[in-house]
Amino acid sequence: MKRILVVEDEQSIGNMCKRILNKEGFDVDIAVNGRLAQDMVKKTQYNVCVIDIRTPKINGAELYQWLVKNYPPVANCVIFTTGSLIDEQTMTFIEQSGRPFLPKPFNPDELTAIVKESIK
Repeated sequence: MKRILVVEDEQSIGNMCKRILNKEGFDVDIAVNGRLAQDMVKKTQYNVCVIDIRTPKINGAELYQWLVKNYPPVANCVIFTTGSLIDEQTMTFIEQSGRPFLPKPFNPDELTAIVKESIK
């Protein structure tokens, strides 16, 4: 079974992602901030990480940079999300990362499709 880490501080969105992806046969963990996500990555091997850019303690960009340095295979399976207006610096970061981006609000089909594509 493929394991997915969703890094999302909004409980309703995290729970929605978990329900959608569980229905598709994925095992899903939720981290409510970047620091907790780091602890979880140290203990569990994830196939995909869906990371909100704006998370507390360690934001999505900082978490991604930590993954690149410490867990490159996981960094290669990151999908970024955000519901905030994206400033130029954040957009440049996402573009330079080369990782897929899923703007909020997204629907179940969009989430499922981008996760499945990232697993290929």
